[in-house]
This record gives sequence, structure tokens and C-alpha cells, in this order.
Amino acid sequence: MTRLTLTRAWAATILFAAFAILPMIAQALGDSYLIVIATRILAYAIAALALDLILGYGGMVSFGHAAYLGIGAYAVAILGRAGITDLGAHMLAAIAVAAVFALITGAISLRTRGIYFIMITLAFAQMGYFFFVSLSAYGGDDGVTLNARSTVFGQPLLENNTALYYTALALLIGLYLLAVAITRSRFGRVLTGARENPLRMQAIGFSPFRYQLTAYVISGCMASIAGVMLANQASYVSPSYMDWHRSGELVVMVVFGGIGNLLGAVAGATIALLLEEWLALLTKHWPILFGLILVLVVLYSRDGLSGFFRRNRS
Repeated sequence: MTRLTLTRAWAATILFAAFAILPMIAQALGDSYLIVIATRILAYAIAALALDLILGYGGMVSFGHAAYLGIGAYAVAILGRAGITDLGAHMLAAIAVAAVFALITGAISLRTRGIYFIMITLAFAQMGYFFFVSLSAYGGDDGVTLNARSTVFGQPLLENNTALYYTALALLIGLYLLAVAITRSRFGRVLTGARENPLRMQAIGFSPFRYQLTAYVISGCMASIAGVMLANQASYVSPSYMDWHRSGELVVMVVFGGIGNLLGAVAGATIALLLEEWLALLTKHWPILFGLILVLVVLYSRDGLSGFFRRNRS
């Protein structure tokens, strides 16, 4: 195990331990809203992690990953309306639909490069957005309020905010470990190689397209789980989950934390959403301040906050 790997393992342990004790801190402070915010952060951390898998390791700049958030969220709403309330069923349905959508759109998008890939992923996401806007049975543009949160083995355990929080945390940790395993595997090394030099990888017998498409599908499935958790956290679903602004926010979170650093994606989502909450308390023009902070991060640390801390530690 290299020094960098060991450092990241310790950093991950510290970060997830901090998340684990947060409900106790919220209880001590008597601030239940802290858990609500933190659950939202965990859901977006899953989505940012999913995006970084293809952006940081595959070099695929997707500007349509919010589509998978919407797929996951609507899986909860549609199945819930049909009387299927089990969380496992919601996640399986979200993953299945996300996999099909990612497979079809990814197979088309990956035939392009650069700005064209960005625009075509954006176009597919907007198609999904307008599709759900047209579903008047589920509120159209206004969205739909969930009658209840998902159940676990028939029990309404997730009605408790703390239980929902720990469920989101468990999913985040599990998906983080999965993403780490993928990037360290032979598959991950080929994916990184395809990002650096696809022609060379093809020359030595690997098909970059197949590896990139597989990674794209895995990433979409992971992001759909984030959508399931967001729907449960808000008890509300609308097409806004799939809007291009949301995709941009995910990219910002990854940039904040550091592209190509899975733990950085989690930290980036955490910091971005906390900044959003804090700056909104200062002024209604908080996006301007947020944008200035992002510009400073990009100018002085191109590999995000994780790179900034790594350089200062050394």
C-alpha cells in the first residue's frame, strides 16, 4: 500500500466517522434540521462520486448526470403510487431503468468527444426532463409529493430522519468502496489508460469504447441511487431533479473536491452544499459569492481542495 493510498484510507475513515457521529452532535445541540441537511449532502455525495468515476478516471465530462437523479427519484414516486413501497424494490427499479438509459445514451454519446460529448449528454438529460414534465399524472412541472417514504421489509423505518440518514451513509460508504475497488482493478487501469491515450490502448488489444460504456452505465446506476435517497429526504419529486442546472452543480462539486479523487468528490459535495447553506444566510445574492470561491479554487488549486491540502501537508 502506497503512502498516498494509506493517506486516503485514513482521510476516508475520518470523514465517514465524522458523518457517523453527526446525529449525536445534532441531538446534543437540539438541532434536528442538521440531520435533514446532512442527509441531502450524503445523497449528493453519492451522485458526485458517481460522476467522478467517469469524469476523473474516464475523462468523460457528462453534463447530463442529473438525469439519473431524476430516474431514481421518479422510481420512488411511480412505484409508491402503484403500492410498491419497499426501498430495495425502488433501488432495483431505479438501477434497471438507469442502466438501460445509460446504455442507450452512452453508446451514442461515446461516439463523440470533447464539447460534443458534453452537449449530447446535456441533450439526453433535457429529453428526460421534458418527458417527466409531460407526465401530468405525476404533477408535470410542479412535481408530486410522496404519500410516505420507502419502507424497509414492510416497516416505515425511514420515516425517522436519523434512520434515513444512516441508510444514506451506509449506501455512500458501500458505493465509495465499490468505486475504489473498480478504479484499482484491471478494469480501472484500462479505463484510465483509455482516458490518457485511447489509440495506444486499442493497439495493445483493449477496446476503449466498451470499457468507457461499462463505466458510464455503472456511474448512471450509482447516481440513480442518489435520486432514490433525495426523493425520500424531500418527500417530493419533480423534473427539476433532472434540470441541466443540477448537472452543473454535480460538476462543480467534483471540481471543488478534486477531479480524479473519489474521496474528494464526497468532500466536494459536502463543502459545496454547506457553503450554499451558509452563504444563503448572509445574502440572497449568495451565488455570486459561491462563484467567486469556485474561481479561486480553480485558479489556485487545479486539483481542487484535496490537492490543496495534499500540497500543504507535504
